[in-house]
Amino acid sequence: MKKLTLFVFLVAICTWAAFAGGYQVRLQGQKQTGMGLVGSPFALGASSIFYNPGGLSFMETKFSFSVGVSGIMSNAIFQKDATNYQARTDNPLSTPFYIYGAGKINDKLSIGLGIYTPFGSTAKWADDWAGRYLIQNISLSAIYIQPTISYKFNDIISVGAGFVYAYGKVEMNKAVFFNENSTAELSGTTGNIGYNIGVMVRPIEKLSIGIDYRSKIMMNIEGGDATFKVPESLSTTIPENNKFDASLPMPANLDIGIAYAFNEKFTLSAELNYVMWSVYEDLTFTFEKQNDLLGSVNPRKYKDTFIGRIGGQYTLNDMFTFRAGAYYDPSPTNDDYFNPETVSLNTVAWTLGISIVPVKNLSIDLSYLQLHGLEAEKSYVPDNFSGTYKVITAIPGLGVSYNF
Repeated sequence: MKKLTLFVFLVAICTWAAFAGGYQVRLQGQKQTGMGLVGSPFALGASSIFYNPGGLSFMETKFSFSVGVSGIMSNAIFQKDATNYQARTDNPLSTPFYIYGAGKINDKLSIGLGIYTPFGSTAKWADDWAGRYLIQNISLSAIYIQPTISYKFNDIISVGAGFVYAYGKVEMNKAVFFNENSTAELSGTTGNIGYNIGVMVRPIEKLSIGIDYRSKIMMNIEGGDATFKVPESLSTTIPENNKFDASLPMPANLDIGIAYAFNEKFTLSAELNYVMWSVYEDLTFTFEKQNDLLGSVNPRKYKDTFIGRIGGQYTLNDMFTFRAGAYYDPSPTNDDYFNPETVSLNTVAWTLGISIVPVKNLSIDLSYLQLHGLEAEKSYVPDNFSGTYKVITAIPGLGVSYNF
């Protein structure tokens, strides 16, 4: 009983961290998405607010505005070990978005504001699937607000920094073991602050180097709602309504990228992202109505990862620019503590993109991202649950940029 009750709460809280850690959404600019999500070495207008604030003061126009949205269509397939049993998610469409605006105060100083969603997704398994005691449904949304300033020292180097306020909301439900109608539901909101700093260097006209660091943000949930539907005989042991507190780390990112323009038409780029997942070692939580069945430390033991990206663009004429890219994203999860609240696997991805300029200053930006989560056998040792997972994700995107 003690292990079971602890696990119900552990899974509920850990779901937030899994989406915020193992599933990070970098869809913050359609042009960058089209080039394998390479962003730090480019100054593509107001979207530098996210990818590299240092590039903001290198934008070519006085004002830049950009909005966009992507549609995440992702489904995971689970195959239980040594059986013919198979289950798959039926996830609704997720729609991360971004809104940027920036302007030059003078030739050296620029400012901007970004509102974007770097974390957020949904997962929906069938109510009666084999892992229903781990997770049934989860919905996470997170919005970042970032005022930014950038200063260009000369034609070679610029720096930038942004203050980040992050707001998040999570809702989930799962089955519990007591009887077939027992369920647990959890919801909570939280917010905290962080920062984003970047440097852009252009030692020669054709070469651009970008370095960006986005800080870790601790998402401290206070007074989240935990609701249980359990047999009446257990109602005094497990309160129907409870409150919880927990601290959840969103890991820091360090991006280093390089872009080289071979001529006026063709540019090739590469980037390395160092994602500091190891900050997520375990999770400690407390409950308002505390007893011997509540309160524990849940090990996760994530590891740091490196993501390698390549991308390029070709400008055909004043109206059309084409893009393509690819990357490999290794999973940060520990094989002994793998939970299907989000199926984070070693992933191979490729991207395509196109910008259409129908009139001067206006760009319609389209992108497409295809991800293949490589099939792998995973286990959640505390509950003796294991099987083989694979994931296929398709993400089309649409954006509009206006620069003048």
